Amino acid sequence: MKRIVALLLSVMMVATLAAGCGAGAAGFKVGMVTDSGTIDDKSFNQGTWEGILKAKKDFNLDTNYLKPGGQTHADYTKEIQNLYDAGYKFIVTPGFKFSTAIYESQEKYKDAKFVLIDALPNNGKADAEYKEGVTSNSVSIFFAEHQSGFLAGVATALQLKEGDVGFIGGMEIPPVQKFNWGFQQGVKYANDNFKTNVTIKAENVVYEGSFDRVDAGQQLAAQMFDRGVKAIFCAAGGVGVGAINEAKQRGEAGQKVWIVGVDVDQYADGLLKDGKTSIILTSAMKKIDTAAYDMIKAQKDGKFPGGKVLTFDVKNNGVGIPANNPNLSAETIKTVNDVFTKLQKDEITVADKADGLIK
Repeated sequence: MKRIVALLLSVMMVATLAAGCGAGAAGFKVGMVTDSGTIDDKSFNQGTWEGILKAKKDFNLDTNYLKPGGQTHADYTKEIQNLYDAGYKFIVTPGFKFSTAIYESQEKYKDAKFVLIDALPNNGKADAEYKEGVTSNSVSIFFAEHQSGFLAGVATALQLKEGDVGFIGGMEIPPVQKFNWGFQQGVKYANDNFKTNVTIKAENVVYEGSFDRVDAGQQLAAQMFDRGVKAIFCAAGGVGVGAINEAKQRGEAGQKVWIVGVDVDQYADGLLKDGKTSIILTSAMKKIDTAAYDMIKAQKDGKFPGGKVLTFDVKNNGVGIPANNPNLSAETIKTVNDVFTKLQKDEITVADKADGLIK
């Protein structure tokens, strides 16, 4: 009898520990599968993870991320399953490459919640067999990158006043393209309305084709700077890190060149050895961290918006440039803020298509 009681007490203790281990006060565990690149890519992965970490701190959650061994559908579904099997039933995935993996997972794991950023789940098939959509346990989040790029373009043109600028994109996909097109429109708006004279030549608009080739980004940036480009807007993940590295090397040598960051405020990533000077002029932000955090909080509060497609734009402060821009003058910041207000009031419309712009 004593042995039975002891065994029961032991089982109860293990169960108690298991219930309390990692699940946190909110009662659920949050996992993330990274897209191509690293968790500290200074961009999309990092922004998503920072939002999760903030939720971890605020809500006492257990969090974890897994990096796939490759970039195939099988690689992504494997890591989603690994998280699920480990008890992570709230899973955040950043990027369009997860579209089919989430389409399948939202049906397979009905008791889990999924957040897909920058894409809508689809079955990966073509033509008449193509299907897409979120179920009640999933939500898709999009951003108005063209608006963010537009504001960064206005700020860049106002600060430089004249000269050439460029754009380096990662893969040629809609979110990256919209950054490019918005940036071009922002430069043009500044030229037309504020008497700036900033140009973007076709040779200085390049899509590298990946998000993780740091060396390629550095090489592309070097070529543009050698052609006299003063500032490069990079929407390219790790490729953009390479461009930042090139600009920092030139900055240390006394050359005045700039990078316009993306997704998050990249000012600190552009600091030179003096710890005071940064080659990041400003950043076109999409508040990925806020999106991830908000979805986790919604789940905690019992208000997860399953089945919905959400858009973060200027009207809900989901995109913009950093509030603090040490490399922008007070006059530039004031003017950009005025433009932001006009965007919110629909007094300015930014196209999310090429419409005659450099593709």
